[in-house]
Amino acid sequence: MAQKGSHTNKLFWAVVADEARAIVYGHDTKSGPLRKVATLDNEVARMKASELVSDRGGRSFDSGGEGRHGMGQKVDPHRQAAARFAKTVALRISKAKHSGACRDFALVASPRFLGELRAALNTMPTVDPYLEIDKDMVAADAEAIRKLMDSA
Repeated sequence: MAQKGSHTNKLFWAVVADEARAIVYGHDTKSGPLRKVATLDNEVARMKASELVSDRGGRSFDSGGEGRHGMGQKVDPHRQAAARFAKTVALRISKAKHSGACRDFALVASPRFLGELRAALNTMPTVDPYLEIDKDMVAADAEAIRKLMDSA
């Protein structure tokens, strides 16, 4: 039997993120004031593409064997880094949900990164946000984020 007030240490989360940073805000109720709980940084997102790729593409023979040509980089290294960071954020949310530290969560993310987060969260069983907002609010203060969430 649960004791009265036994859920007081379990917070609702608002995860505000972009490719470079995720800030986790905790709040006691879905409409309560936000307070910063944790920050996750993705330093790779701030690097130049040339710093992320170790070398240029290799060389290849044509299928007919008549010539050689350069092999281009087909995958954007920043997109790969964003996908890895989204998985890190999703794993953090999933662990908190399953341990009981997080009662439920909202996602506020830049439109491009929200897609990455959705894809990463889809690999986690039963981890769905109660609210999703596609807006870049990482640089905003907690009060502005709260107002945005209340108006959604």
